[in-house]
Amino acid sequence: MVRRTLEGVCLEQGAKKTDSLQKQLDSLKASGILEGRIVEWAHGLRYIGNAGAHFSSDPVSRQDAKDALDLGEAVLGYVYVFGEKYEEIKKRRGFGPKPSGTES
Repeated sequence: MVRRTLEGVCLEQGAKKTDSLQKQLDSLKASGILEGRIVEWAHGLRYIGNAGAHFSSDPVSRQDAKDALDLGEAVLGYVYVFGEKYEEIKKRRGFGPKPSGTES
């Protein structure tokens, strides 16, 4: 279910439906929607989703399941809570990247 959630977030944020989850996550990183450590964490745990999605003799431990849930919570928090708060503060306080050719 965490894998489905990650894919849903990626698609909602503009990733291509035809891309693999790996490419979708990388596209969100490239566009600045997800931070690099979260994407690295997601890549490290994608095998758990594969074990759940495909018949395999690979066990999914309780700790693996907890790690996957923690990742899902981190992604949702980063995209929908942190991202929104950041944009609100940036707009209110007027900070962020300056257009090129202007001084700080």
